[in-house]
Amino acid sequence: MSIKLVAVDIDGTLITNDRKITTEVFHAVQEAKAQGVKVVIATGRPIAGVQNLLEELNLREAGDYVITFNGGLVQDTATGQEIVKETMTYDDYRDIEYLSRKLNVHMHAITKEGIFTANRNIGKYTVHESTLVNMPIFYRTPEEMTGKEIVKMMMIDEPEILDAAISKIPQEFHDKYNIVKSTPFYLEFMSKETSKGNAIIHLAEKMGLDMSQTMAIGDAENDRPMLEVVGNPVVMENGVPELKKIAKYITKSNEESGVAHALREWVLK
Repeated sequence: MSIKLVAVDIDGTLITNDRKITTEVFHAVQEAKAQGVKVVIATGRPIAGVQNLLEELNLREAGDYVITFNGGLVQDTATGQEIVKETMTYDDYRDIEYLSRKLNVHMHAITKEGIFTANRNIGKYTVHESTLVNMPIFYRTPEEMTGKEIVKMMMIDEPEILDAAISKIPQEFHDKYNIVKSTPFYLEFMSKETSKGNAIIHLAEKMGLDMSQTMAIGDAENDRPMLEVVGNPVVMENGVPELKKIAKYITKSNEESGVAHALREWVLK
C-alpha cells in the first residue's frame, strides 16, 4: 500500500539547528501534498509554537491536521476543531509540582494559553521554552492552578541536575503518567493516554487508513511512540541511537534536509 499519512517531528527533524526549513524540505512537502499525501506536524510544542511553520508549509488548508503537546492535542488546522484533547487533573498538578520541589528541580505546566510556573525564581529553561514556542509565562501559586486545562507538565533544569532527579522519581509516577525526556534539559509528564503514537492512530482511523499507509519521521525519545505504531518508521541520521534500532529507514540529518530525502525516497517514488 502507498503511504498516505506522514507525521513529522519539528526540532532535530523538520527544521535545521538554526530553526529554518530548507528549500528542499519545503518543496518535498508541497510535492507530497500535491500527490494527496497528508503531511502532519507532530510535536511536543503547543499550537502557538507551530503556527508559523504551518503557514510556511501551507498546512492550514481544509483537511490538514496538527499534533501538538506530544499528542495531547490534535486539531484541524483550517478550523481549529479539536479532534483529540487529553488533559491532566489538578491532583496530577499538585503531585508533580510537589515532587519537583522535593527533587529540587524547576517545573512548569503548559495550557493552550501559556506556561505556568510556581517557581518564584523562574528557571532559565522555562524562559527558553517560552521563547521557543512563542507563549507567555505566568507565575501562579499551586492554589491558583485550579480549573486550568493542563495538557502537560515539564521538569526543566541543567542536564546533570535533571538526570539526578530522574533517578529518584518513584515508580508510581512512571506507572501513572507518560514520562518522556525530549531534550537533555526537558522531562515531560503527560496523561497515560497521551502520546504521538495514539494521536496518529486516531488520525489514521479518522482518515480510514491502514497503519501500513502511515509513516513517522523523528529523532528523539518522545518520537518513539509514533515510530512504534506506524508502518514505516524513519529516524534521522542525527537521531538517538536507540531509536535507530526500531527504524525501517534511516534518513539524512536535519542539516541535510533529511525529511525531504525520506519523502522522495520512500513516499513519492
